[in-house]
Amino acid sequence: MVDDSAKDKIKGKAKEAMGKMTGDRRKEAEGKADQAKGRAKGAMSDVGKRAQGVKDSLRPDDER
Repeated sequence: MVDDSAKDKIKGKAKEAMGKMTGDRRKEAEGKADQAKGRAKGAMSDVGKRAQGVKDSLRPDDER
């Protein structure tokens, strides 16, 4: 299953390529923006996972 960040990256790559092929600079820019959105979502997901790991590591042993 593909997560939202990967979907945005794939969609962005396709838009960017289509924009380059047709000379549509706006479509190309939209594609780059979608890719950036996907990278941001991926980064936020990583931060959330790391925060959960820190939270779990701070729990006393008897609560794990």
